[in-house]
Amino acid sequence: MPTLEIIWQRLTDHEGDTCPRCGSTGAAVKEAQQSLADALAPLDIDVVLTTRELTDGEFRRDPSQSNRIWLDGRPLEDWLGATSGSSPCCDQCGDDPCRTVEVDGTTHEAVPADVIIRAGLRAAASLVSPAS
Repeated sequence: MPTLEIIWQRLTDHEGDTCPRCGSTGAAVKEAQQSLADALAPLDIDVVLTTRELTDGEFRRDPSQSNRIWLDGRPLEDWLGATSGSSPCCDQCGDDPCRTVEVDGTTHEAVPADVIIRAGLRAAASLVSPAS
């Protein structure tokens, strides 16, 4: 059975909490994982979500790594022809700008489920072998 792996990583504090932007993306990524699992079950494609926590030090070295999503080993942006950017976030993130994603001319601070689902469907299509 092919597996579509979704990886999402974000900044967490010592208690495992994250900023509101990453928290919203976290809820969306879980919703997208379930929607994709339901949609892809008839094709025998398993959808697995892996979450990674970035420490404060890792975040400070490269804030663009927080709130990042990969599908089938490729960044979400690759699947959608999107770009990443940054904008100020919150107290937890401090003065470091947090990751944003621009898809079809719209900039998202928190990545919505529909964007993740679109990328996931494209990634899943690459897992389906053409009929012999």
